[in-house]
Amino acid sequence: MSTKDIILKVENISKQYRLGQVGTGTLSHDLNRWWHQVRGKEDPYLKVGEVNNRNIKGNSDYVWALQDITFEVEKGEVLGIIGKNGAGKSTLLKILSKVTSPTTGSIKSRGRIASLLEVGTGFNPELTGRENIYLNGAILGMTKKEIASKLDEIIEFSGCERYIDTPVKRYSSGMTVRLAFAVAAFLEPEILVVDEVLAVGDAEFQKKAIGKMQDISRGEGRTVLFVSHNMAAVKSLCTKGVVLEYGKVVFSGDIDDAIDEYFRNADQTASREWQKENAPGCDFLKLLKVNVFASGQEVSLNHSISDDIKIEFTYEILKEDQLFTHGFNLFNSHNIHIFSSHDKNSETLTTPLKKGIHKKTITIPGNFLAEGGYTCSFAIMRYNPFHVEFQQRDIVAFNVIDEVSTNTVRGNYSGHFPGVIRPQLNWE
Repeated sequence: MSTKDIILKVENISKQYRLGQVGTGTLSHDLNRWWHQVRGKEDPYLKVGEVNNRNIKGNSDYVWALQDITFEVEKGEVLGIIGKNGAGKSTLLKILSKVTSPTTGSIKSRGRIASLLEVGTGFNPELTGRENIYLNGAILGMTKKEIASKLDEIIEFSGCERYIDTPVKRYSSGMTVRLAFAVAAFLEPEILVVDEVLAVGDAEFQKKAIGKMQDISRGEGRTVLFVSHNMAAVKSLCTKGVVLEYGKVVFSGDIDDAIDEYFRNADQTASREWQKENAPGCDFLKLLKVNVFASGQEVSLNHSISDDIKIEFTYEILKEDQLFTHGFNLFNSHNIHIFSSHDKNSETLTTPLKKGIHKKTITIPGNFLAEGGYTCSFAIMRYNPFHVEFQQRDIVAFNVIDEVSTNTVRGNYSGHFPGVIRPQLNWE
């Protein structure tokens, strides 16, 4: 990769905050920093601080929101920045957008950067939509003539034509996002930075915005940095991915691998058990235990692609004379719904179970699922009329691991095998 293709280069970016205070918080700390700076010494407070883990009580007043972030973005690339809440995604985008400065490190970019970080960012609520378009264009360094040439397209795309001469303070959050995105996309920045803000818009606008970002990157050769918890949107839009955890980069590479790494960091378990008092369920049934079994009947998180996978649900019936059936849903690591299964011939549809502990097992055949991570949901339903009594998402997880073998559909082919399922079909 030649350096002339690099439009954004982030080198060793770190950001430190002092908890509960603005700046260093004390005069003594300020003086200490100043004295070290006068003598050409390193800031003494760069050596202290803890990782940004909100789940534990720290011992330091300093916290590193970001630590040693390094990556490069090529022209025309769509980079997905993903991670759990508190991983440092928004802080990183604010630094890239020059809203705040890094504590250490440097950023080198070519061209204008337009950002959508929060609803209404960069908009003056007292100005009309039209006036805010000109204001944002001027901030991006565009002439009035350039902005005017794009004005009709921006208004049409935003769908706010009726309110374009109304002060933005009277806009809904959805209208504000629509107009802000249209301004950022049509005023032709070299780099477009989009935070989770698109989640505020409705489904129609999200689809429209993602299509526009695809046009920006593929058709116009501009660069997009995209942050979202919607992995389907990330997968459809992005080509590369960076995964953040506690302010550090834990993965950088292909977007599919990045999404897998993101879900791999989640709490995965092949066995889950609840006490009766806090077990999920409904008024007549409580789900007590779920296990994922490998072919040898041991609980296992990892399974060979050619082996059957058995999932056993243990529940307790609290009331008799209840007619119901069972449901199962399977999702892959990109949160794509692979399939649903209803226990349509269940004996519980016609014969009530007695009070006590009961089990139900389903089997997913080998050579059916593609390689990757999966999560399951369990539901209790009634028919005539259809009604879901309760559904529990993400109760257990498992991984399907591929191998080069003549016993699988892969055969001796060792390259990337696309698709969400991989059934062994008969060829005649």
